[in-house]
Amino acid sequence: MSSAAAGDPFDALGNPHRRAIVELLVERPRSVQEIADKLPISRPAVSRHLRLLSQAGLVVDEQVGARHLYRLHGLGADAVREYLERVWGQAAVRFRLFAENTTAAADDR
Repeated sequence: MSSAAAGDPFDALGNPHRRAIVELLVERPRSVQEIADKLPISRPAVSRHLRLLSQAGLVVDEQVGARHLYRLHGLGADAVREYLERVWGQAAVRFRLFAENTTAAADDR
């Protein structure tokens, strides 16, 4: 695992196992063991991935009884979504304008 993932949500999401963990946490908070049971990686590997996701601000954990439950961190997900909306939102607007103008020019023939 790369230490570059620490602190950067996009680096953290660059790993397929970490993306799978995020997808599992969308459903509900889970323990390390619950996550490991769903993935083809060991419990220690899940813990390392969760640590990187936590450092990137994407997940948080809370102690519930004797175990830690991990859940998505709203602020981290919001930051990623805002970035994508800003970048891709502008591209989508430009594409829509291009498509509308291209369709109108093609209809004139």
